[in-house]
Amino acid sequence: MPTLYEYLGIKILFYSDEHEPIHVHGRYNGAECRAEILLEEGTIINVVFKNVRNRKHLPPAQRAEFEAFVREYADEIVQKWIDYFVLQKKISPQIITKRL
Repeated sequence: MPTLYEYLGIKILFYSDEHEPIHVHGRYNGAECRAEILLEEGTIINVVFKNVRNRKHLPPAQRAEFEAFVREYADEIVQKWIDYFVLQKKISPQIITKRL
């Protein structure tokens, strides 16, 4: 399960057995949220955030940070999805300590 980013204590990652649509998970102290990045003809048209079934929900402050982060980094996340799942490249995590 590759970690893409660590942002203000939130780990943003793919699970190794993922499926489309392109999405990432945000985890914080055992709580989790999912962000689906919806594309149309290669262009991001929306980002949809969902709670993960059978997991605690992210606390409101971390959910807001996760949502802001994914919206800001959506293009990069899509490229990392392609790199990892299509091109089979290794992903190295980035630690981001500065608030957006």
